[in-house]
Amino acid sequence: MKWRYFKQKAFFAVVRLAAFLIAAAIVLFLVYIFINGVGAISWEFLTEPPRDSMTKGGIMPAILGTFYLTAGAVIIALPLGVASAIYLSEYAKQGPIIRIIRVGVNCLAGVPSIVFGLFGLGLFVVFLQFGSSILSGALTLGVLILPTIIGASEEALKSVPQTFREASLGLGVSKWQTIIRIVVPNALPGILTGSILGVGRAAGETAPIMFTAAAFFTAKLPGSIFDEVMALPYHVYVLATAGTHIEETRPFQYGTVLVLVALVLGVDLIAIIIRSYMRKKKRW
Repeated sequence: MKWRYFKQKAFFAVVRLAAFLIAAAIVLFLVYIFINGVGAISWEFLTEPPRDSMTKGGIMPAILGTFYLTAGAVIIALPLGVASAIYLSEYAKQGPIIRIIRVGVNCLAGVPSIVFGLFGLGLFVVFLQFGSSILSGALTLGVLILPTIIGASEEALKSVPQTFREASLGLGVSKWQTIIRIVVPNALPGILTGSILGVGRAAGETAPIMFTAAAFFTAKLPGSIFDEVMALPYHVYVLATAGTHIEETRPFQYGTVLVLVALVLGVDLIAIIIRSYMRKKKRW
């Protein structure tokens, strides 16, 4: 009995240590980025385009480009992901084909982003002739985050008690109305979780937009969805590896990373607050 108690204590100690190390690494990373990047943050840095080989000015076009690409990806992937999850969870007859589809979705969630970038280049940029543009980048990022949203949404739908469905159907409500009015609202916090993960990944990816949407430099704002844009992840890559004055732009590199991290954390925080509010409202 004592040996089993000791093993349990040892296991929990290892788990706590692992969680502490992960949290400490994240905190150290954020502190390091903040210390090195806060000096570059200014009103000029946030509101002006780059100048003088990107050694002066700011990153405003990259901020807007990241917002356009991320928003476009979520607008494309969220309805498709939720609809696919509803079909797999509520309508599809469970069998070998559905299991294969689920395995495929899980495999796509682990595919390297560079593969999605080449896929977007071949399909959207070349075959459909959208060119290197916001539309091509948003579609590519949408495909990238689609498996994550499908998986999270399906799990959220499955977590809704079956008795909710039975009670609604027993009152004469159609299956479609039951799903829309009962199942989906109760699963919405979990669906938002998948969306949060998708937003974070879409905003931080470099490889997909490198082939489909991102411009090395442009001082002009996009006029349509068929224009190229600057984006924060690719801008960091350019400043750190492809610029002509890499050492001079070092503060801008850290400042850009700090802005990107702050934007992602800010969007995630807003979504988490909305999700918590909806969970409390559901309990009432």
